[in-house]
Amino acid sequence: MCETKGKGCVMDGQPEIIGQALGYAMQGWDLAKGWLLSPAAWSQFGLLVVAWLLAVLITRRIRPALARFLTPPAEQENIIASARRFILMFLPLLMPLLAYGLTGIGEGVTRSIFGTGDVIAFGKRLFLVLAARLFVREILTDPFLRALGRFVLMPVALLYLFDLLGLANEKLAAISVDLGNISFSALALIRGAVSGALLFWLGRWSNSQSEDFIKRQQELRPATRELAMKASQIVIFGAAFLLLMSIMGIDLTAIAVLGGALGVGIGLGLQQIAANFVSGVILLLEGQTTVGDYVVLDDGSEGTIVKMTARAAILETVDGRWIVVPNEDFITSRVVNYSDAGKRHRYEAAFSVSYDTDITRIPALIEPAVAAVPEVLKDGKHAPECELKAFGESGVDFSVEYWVDGIEDVTGKYQSDVLFAIWNVLRAEGVEMPYPQRVVHHRGLPTPAIPAA
Repeated sequence: MCETKGKGCVMDGQPEIIGQALGYAMQGWDLAKGWLLSPAAWSQFGLLVVAWLLAVLITRRIRPALARFLTPPAEQENIIASARRFILMFLPLLMPLLAYGLTGIGEGVTRSIFGTGDVIAFGKRLFLVLAARLFVREILTDPFLRALGRFVLMPVALLYLFDLLGLANEKLAAISVDLGNISFSALALIRGAVSGALLFWLGRWSNSQSEDFIKRQQELRPATRELAMKASQIVIFGAAFLLLMSIMGIDLTAIAVLGGALGVGIGLGLQQIAANFVSGVILLLEGQTTVGDYVVLDDGSEGTIVKMTARAAILETVDGRWIVVPNEDFITSRVVNYSDAGKRHRYEAAFSVSYDTDITRIPALIEPAVAAVPEVLKDGKHAPECELKAFGESGVDFSVEYWVDGIEDVTGKYQSDVLFAIWNVLRAEGVEMPYPQRVVHHRGLPTPAIPAA
């Protein structure tokens, strides 16, 4: 038994979804028979073939010329070269898009002559689906975008091909999802999820591009560059969030409630986070401590600042470890900034000589030897100075003060070379370097008895 419902046929006892599927199948069969038996349909098939052949021939002729025109020299890195490389990526879409355009012209002709154009309209949509497939397979290289193309763009393109996109929108719009007092349609949620994914991916990409551009501006101070990067990050992701709220149809006045709750949270339990954030902004504005500086904190933490975030600064120690220091510590405690003090820094190497040495000769021997080390400065007040420090228990104590450019010697990088120079010159001049010696006196010990013969 078969009951007629609309244009379809529903078998008795069958689920409704099967009946709908059979109805769509019958409609498709009737449409196919109409296309096969209609002269207008055959003329549209012919126009489709002609459009496809013309698109293939035109692509073969102009694609090599376009490729040569759009390919910039390898050494060019300006904005025009980047734009040409970007357009060059889309050359694989030339043939299906040409076919789509030519088919659109053919559709207008057939509709004006025959009053119908269903076949050629289907072919036009098919060329657009082929363009979408090529776009996903050959142009999208980012894993996230490729996954989005496979699981979102291609299903939408297939629905568009069979002219079911409007029906799918209606079905999804009719499904309501309630979240507390807010009600969304399934279509709005899907649109919001896809739009949010695209917007925040685009925000991340834009943020990385802006950071690279700002880092290349060497005329700006490091602190200014860091502040500009943080400001651009806030603007980009803030704009993405507001645009997403607008796409999903959420009233932006509702954000005022969220702002009030956030203010209460800051007042109750987020004081430290807020203090660290404000301290980070102050550090970036003042520029006294920035990325690349070698700093020593009151608690003994020391290292080079390799990154400054909204909450903390990352110090890299001389042994390669990273220390996370809250921004507030740079404001409320004493910080020694070796990098901000100047490029030249003084260091000291200690040594001793024997008491038998003519110590008046030592400065004249040591100062030229240390000055011969390539990294040690030799000009004027920065020349090495050898000084007598003390008369020690085992020898006479001296030290030599020397200056180097930079702060690298906090790791003893140059001190080793200086000590080798001291050792070599003292050995060459026959000067003895003492080592600890002790003399032990025994008093009051009994004299051992000598046995009689």
